[in-house]
Amino acid sequence: MIRKAKAVWNGTGRDGDGHLSSESGVLANTPYSFKTRFEKEKGTNPEELIAAAHAGCFTMALAFGLQLAGFTPTELVTEAAVTLEPDGKGFKISSSALTLHAKVPNLDQVGFARIAGEAEKNCPVSKVLNAAITLDANLIA
Repeated sequence: MIRKAKAVWNGTGRDGDGHLSSESGVLANTPYSFKTRFEKEKGTNPEELIAAAHAGCFTMALAFGLQLAGFTPTELVTEAAVTLEPDGKGFKISSSALTLHAKVPNLDQVGFARIAGEAEKNCPVSKVLNAAITLDANLIA
């Protein structure tokens, strides 16, 4: 399976701008620029997209893991916080911190932590990131 997205950029790094489009159409000429990445201008940025991908991938992997273990979650909410920091003359993504709040009937914290940890390790986005990945998994009663 191959998934595609396209970036178009015009101008310099600081003063230019671009747009992102995805094969599915979910992103359609979505603006991104220096200001959407490093300031608060409306639009997206690569780190936000990686965070969304990581949160979505992990949450789906967890849902499958819970299903295989015989549990049905009523709600899984994951936030991914991706950190971009200076690295020599450029930048690097140094970490992706996952914070999970879950409602899973009939599951104890020990079993939940084990299944969540396995999901984080088996999530394809976790595997592709060359960054420290943390997981804060919280079971809500």
